[in-house]
Amino acid sequence: MFLIPHSTKNSIPYKIEITSSNMMKGVYFLVTMAILALASSLASAYDPSPLQDFCVAINNLKSGEFMNGNFCKDPAQVIANDFFFSGLNIPKNTRNKNGLNITLVNVDNLLGLNTLGISLARIDYAPYALNPPHTHPHSTELLVVIEGTLLVGFVTSDSNKLFTKVLNKGDVFIFPIGLIHFQINIGETAALAFASFNSQNPGLITIANTVFGSNPPINSDVLIKAFQLENGVVEYLQKAFAPN
Repeated sequence: MFLIPHSTKNSIPYKIEITSSNMMKGVYFLVTMAILALASSLASAYDPSPLQDFCVAINNLKSGEFMNGNFCKDPAQVIANDFFFSGLNIPKNTRNKNGLNITLVNVDNLLGLNTLGISLARIDYAPYALNPPHTHPHSTELLVVIEGTLLVGFVTSDSNKLFTKVLNKGDVFIFPIGLIHFQINIGETAALAFASFNSQNPGLITIANTVFGSNPPINSDVLIKAFQLENGVVEYLQKAFAPN
């Protein structure tokens, strides 16, 4: 218990009782605020907002300023075409083993995207084509079906719970950042979807390619034990996914 003087004239001291309960409440409040501040900083750790209007990427090291993985073009030299991309209306060739073609719009072919924290992809699916299980370590993905019917899904990291859904024209589905997900065209006709990402570089880890197609190869004993497979199966998969 403390005596705290009042600041006004002719006043007398008064008593404020500070109990251990009040002190603990104060501690809990400070800890809560610290956790919220940390969570806020982590939430903004991906592609932070730029402090300038734009940073059009440029490869000329002598006439640019380095920022966020690329050099910035002199703003006085920026033109409208730096923010322009054409051709996403054109169907792409799906004659490959997965029956899939992905046209990515990122800073490599749309220089004005640099530092803006977004990118886009057109995905063409042949009938029964598969976009195999993969993950984007830097980004959440929002998928919009334009044509066809897709079976999509993702698996959680804590309990391996599968969330899956059949999507038709006009449907939207979200794959949370970093989680393994897939899409397969379950229709007899070609399908088309657009995917948007909240990162200029979402990253891509295709599970089978990464595990069985690493360079140099992962020790076969590791894969045998990890996947409970026979040695011959592991050798077959490593040859199948070996980098070209």
